[in-house]
Amino acid sequence: MNRINIPNLITGLRILLIPVLVVVFYTAPLDWRYLASAIVFTVAAITDWLDGYLARKMGQMTPFGAFLDPVADKLIVATSLVLLVEVHASAILAVPALVIVGREIVVSALREWMAYYSERRSVAVSFLGKIKTVFQMIAIIVLLGAGPEQSLPVIAGYVLLYISAALTLWSMFQYLKIAWPDLSSGMKNE
Repeated sequence: MNRINIPNLITGLRILLIPVLVVVFYTAPLDWRYLASAIVFTVAAITDWLDGYLARKMGQMTPFGAFLDPVADKLIVATSLVLLVEVHASAILAVPALVIVGREIVVSALREWMAYYSERRSVAVSFLGKIKTVFQMIAIIVLLGAGPEQSLPVIAGYVLLYISAALTLWSMFQYLKIAWPDLSSGMKNE
């Protein structure tokens, strides 16, 4: 199957939105940079849903798309969290951001390890992972749009981000649980 199709182009758009997000965040006039950043991220979040929907509906699911989609998601989320941690300059935001980014690193490494060494070879994205993503995307949109000064939306964003971080940890433990028989058998042989 051809790697260049509509879903993969939409995923590519999400990657191209990353530098747009950063430029808007740092160069837009202060009175609307937060709202503009939230709009850019919202477009990216919509493309996350749209590319998967179209790939299934049009029968254009490809190995390249299966690789590129989660990479695009992780890049835009990590970039957004870095921007938010900088502007909020608070451990209250840094802790869930570290949990979310740390989990992505652990799960990515685990998936790579499983592809080479595990009999299971891969782990499908769970429903819990999809719920986590929804909370994460909404939290980031709220926090980007609110800016650091507006208290009620920021508190709501923090709550949503902490829920996302808790779901993130839970889903990581689910991945580790699936891989544990293979991981632990490797420890016995060392």
